[in-house]
Amino acid sequence: MTPIVKAGPPRAMLALMSQPDPRAPTRTLSTSDFRVPPEDRYFEDYLPGAVYEYGYLTVTEAEILEFARRFDPQPIHVDPEFAAAGPFGGLIASGWHTASMMMRLFADHYLSRVASLASPGIDELRWPAPVRPGDQLRLRTTIMEARLSRSKPDRGLVRTQGELLDSGDRTVLSLLAMNLLGCREPGSR
Repeated sequence: MTPIVKAGPPRAMLALMSQPDPRAPTRTLSTSDFRVPPEDRYFEDYLPGAVYEYGYLTVTEAEILEFARRFDPQPIHVDPEFAAAGPFGGLIASGWHTASMMMRLFADHYLSRVASLASPGIDELRWPAPVRPGDQLRLRTTIMEARLSRSKPDRGLVRTQGELLDSGDRTVLSLLAMNLLGCREPGSR
């Protein structure tokens, strides 16, 4: 039997973690963006070769510790003293925390709110550099492919290269995402 977990302060903390700061909301950083907002975005709006950037999220030590204590309690993520003497020379965010922050920007700005159907998966997930307290992160998306489903003409598959970058332009996460999106006009492409 699965235990019932009551909402409490840790859950409240996680609900607030890595959300855009209302005083400085995340935004489009590119010179151009989709021609329609996420509330009206369909498969046809995802054009191969398009590159968009969104940001910023600032990572705090408290967020790193809270996430890691709950989900990835390795010493490099939960023990600042141990981490200082460890291979990274200080506390770093869990890769899964980094992936969660990337997903927040991806969901807020890139995914359709009306046509996103599911994701069959992610390929090539990498964490080439650590995320540290105080890092400011932004998301870069590149649409690699957009093709109609062979079996279901009311939807298409979009492959997106996603990169999360820190303020020094270092890639801290990269992946190839696959998303199924409904068509505005089935069979149109």
